[in-house]
Amino acid sequence: MRIHHLNLASMREIDSHDGRPAARVVCHALLIETPASGLVLVESGLGLDDVARPGELLEQEWTELVQPLLSPAETAVRQVAALGHDPRDVRHIVLTHLDVDHSGGLPDFPHAVVHVMEAELEDAIKQAPSRRYRPGHWAHSPKWQTYPGTGTRWLGVDGVRPLAGLSEDLLLVPLDGHTRGHAGVAVNDADRWLLHAGDAYFHHGELERPPRSHPLLDVVQLGAQVDAEHRLSSQERLRSLAHDHGVAVFSAHDPWELSSYIR
Repeated sequence: MRIHHLNLASMREIDSHDGRPAARVVCHALLIETPASGLVLVESGLGLDDVARPGELLEQEWTELVQPLLSPAETAVRQVAALGHDPRDVRHIVLTHLDVDHSGGLPDFPHAVVHVMEAELEDAIKQAPSRRYRPGHWAHSPKWQTYPGTGTRWLGVDGVRPLAGLSEDLLLVPLDGHTRGHAGVAVNDADRWLLHAGDAYFHHGELERPPRSHPLLDVVQLGAQVDAEHRLSSQERLRSLAHDHGVAVFSAHDPWELSSYIR
C-alpha cells in the first residue's frame, strides 16, 4: 500500500503553545492506494459543494467560528486528481464520524462505499440539520456500510472491526466520546500501525504522559463532546497505543502532526 497524507480543509490560524510556529488548523486525511480494492479515502473533509455554496451547505455560526479557507484545490476530489488518479477509483471512504468537516466531500464520490459506525449514522440522521450534521452531505444516498460497537480485541482495545471489502490492514477502532459513534481508523503501514484518531483529541500535547491540552482547542472539544467520561477513556487508550505499543497516532486537526508526515 501507498499512503498519502492530505489536508482537506485549512481553517483558522492558532498558536501551538509549545514554541512551534502558529499554523492553520487542518483536516488531516489519508488517501491509500491498495493492491486489490482501489483507492481508499480516510475522511472526506469539505467538498466542492461546501466551497461553492457555503451559505447553503454549512452552518453560518460554524463557518464564522472555524474560518475555513474554502479552496477548491484543497478538496479531496481535486487532490486525488492532482496525484494522477481518477476520482472514480476511490471505491471506499472511511469516516471517523459525520461532523461537517469530515463528511463534506462525500457527494464528490457518489459511487464509493462509505464506512462508518452504526451509532454515528443513527445520531446524524436523527439530529440533522445542526451545526454538527449537515444532511446535504448525504443527500445523494451514499452506499453506507455500518458497523456495530462490537468486535475483536486489538492491542488491548475492544470492539475493533475489519472493514468490509478491504483487507485486515485497515481497521475501525471505537473511540467514542466526541460523538457516540466516533471511531479511529488503523492502517498497517508495512512495519508499523498508523492510527487516524479523528477528533478523539485535538492537540498533540494530549498524547503526552501526563497530557497537556491547548487552551483554545480544549474549549472546542469540550463544547463538542457528547460524553466526557468516554472521551477521556478513549484518550487514555490512545496514549497506551502510542506509548506502549508503538502505534503512530495522529488526530484530524493538529497542523503540527500533519507537517511531520508531509515532506
